[in-house]
Amino acid sequence: MQHFASDNYAGICPEALAALQAANAGHAPAYGEDEWTQRVSDRLRALFETDCDVYFVFNGTAANSLALASLCQSYQSVICHEIAHVDTDECGAPEFFSNGAKLLPARGANGKLTVDAVTELITRRNDIHYPRPRVLTLTQATEVGTVYRPDEIAALAELAHRYGLHVHMDGARFANATASLGLAPAEFTWRAGVDVLCFGGTKMGLPVGEAVVFFDRKLSEDFAWRCKQAGQLASKMRFLSAPWLGMLEDGAWLRHAAHANAMAQRLAAGLHGISGIRLLFEVQANGVFCSLPEPVMSGLRERGWRFYTFIGTDGARFMCGWDTLPESVDALLADIRTLAR
Repeated sequence: MQHFASDNYAGICPEALAALQAANAGHAPAYGEDEWTQRVSDRLRALFETDCDVYFVFNGTAANSLALASLCQSYQSVICHEIAHVDTDECGAPEFFSNGAKLLPARGANGKLTVDAVTELITRRNDIHYPRPRVLTLTQATEVGTVYRPDEIAALAELAHRYGLHVHMDGARFANATASLGLAPAEFTWRAGVDVLCFGGTKMGLPVGEAVVFFDRKLSEDFAWRCKQAGQLASKMRFLSAPWLGMLEDGAWLRHAAHANAMAQRLAAGLHGISGIRLLFEVQANGVFCSLPEPVMSGLRERGWRFYTFIGTDGARFMCGWDTLPESVDALLADIRTLAR
């Protein structure tokens, strides 16, 4: 039985597993000095069409927290959306690793920050008692499955840079956003004004590991030391980096992301017309957020389905992964229809 609670439930995709197994041969230099890490770093530079700095860490919380900590001082602040993962789901890690930099949440429809909301936080105060904003963080795709367009990112980045803020992007589902937009990754990252990207690998089919990509290389001067201190420097780095080769070399990362997105669209289409159910947000990536009556939610759980309910009082989140089968989507829909009746 496949579940829809999280795309983290999926296993390792075949391309990543094959690359991991291929790297498990003989001896290789440790701590990132191996050929796989170098090749993947160069491959990412080619993908983004720029000479960026690349680091690999074990998980998204470390990627976001260490990246944000490298962009601000303890007395400064990070502007984020009110439902951003860095604020709601990382156990205070961004504040911890930055030695106390404050997160300043802002509202915005459909999980997106707006120029007006960010401007209000930046300009609210400039006295010594207010934690001076230093970073703007965007989530792509957002926590509710929507996707920022390049012009939206560019407008927010221009505002941030005008006031001296750096721009960080939480790309836990960056692959899904890329597949949704159908654009080259450079177009909605550094060309739109993003300084640092946390490129999620785990949710797109890797066994473990995220890439932290610094488009502004000056900002990564001490990042290697941050990784070491935080326990994020893998001694056998090749096993963290090699799976990326399998994903990147023939476009598997985009194919799998496009499939996950298509399964979300299949689920959303099937929900239309079912009594008592409505979509809460437009489906633009691999997540479907909908309002379900309590009897339907409890009935689904009794039948063994796993999903999260954290958007409002009646919101349910269904995530599709690289391996989600059409038959699994249809089976879920069949149970929803039966319970809704």
